[in-house]
Amino acid sequence: MRVRTGIDAVEIHRFRVALERTPAMIDRLFTVSEVTSVSGRVESLAARFCVKEATMKLFGVGLGAVPFHDIETVRLETGQPSLRLTGAAATLALEQGCHEFALSLTHTRTLAIAQVVSLIEG
Repeated sequence: MRVRTGIDAVEIHRFRVALERTPAMIDRLFTVSEVTSVSGRVESLAARFCVKEATMKLFGVGLGAVPFHDIETVRLETGQPSLRLTGAAATLALEQGCHEFALSLTHTRTLAIAQVVSLIEG
């Protein structure tokens, strides 16, 4: 087994400005569940966007290589964030032998950060 990781950071102010300038971005980037689970708080959405970018980095592909909705941050009953992959993202994970994802995300007043780690077969 090997470990693969992806990490990303977003400046919350810049993310907020982008969402204000293009409100349709929320629907394009996030599932309804993601937006609802954080009550639309920009700093939490920024962290979830970081999850999407960090996951694509983990896969070694560029931003937008898979639909954003195929990478979703969900909360377990314990409150711990978890990664749900569907569609093209799930297919890519299977092709690359990625499984058992671990997810960590955080934000301050100015910065959102996420790290995604996966075990790789082989």
